[in-house]
Amino acid sequence: MAVPVVHFEIGCRDKAKSGGFYSKLFGWKVEEQGPAAMVDTGTTTGIMGHFSAMGHEPHNYCLVYAQVDNIESYLSKAESLGGKTMIPATEVPGMGHFAWFTDPEGTVFGLWKPAMG
Repeated sequence: MAVPVVHFEIGCRDKAKSGGFYSKLFGWKVEEQGPAAMVDTGTTTGIMGHFSAMGHEPHNYCLVYAQVDNIESYLSKAESLGGKTMIPATEVPGMGHFAWFTDPEGTVFGLWKPAMG
């Protein structure tokens, strides 16, 4: 199975401030949707993303998500290769599940599995 990069996330302390900055910089449209502010980059090229203000460390980060068919198996594989699970598979109601892991050098990377129909 191919494993495409399908989404980006920008962590921040203030979604409105960060969203406003990137909106003015790139012309992105930002729309509040629950705990996230979704980003429409205005094109069909590339991937879409969101801003997140979790209220705890890490506040400022930028990461990408790869779409996989089985989050647990990829977390296990990452660990067998020297990575570590940061956030286990977590549901985003009605949308799917995500997880975060770190690679052997500590870089954070996301996994995404969309909900099935």
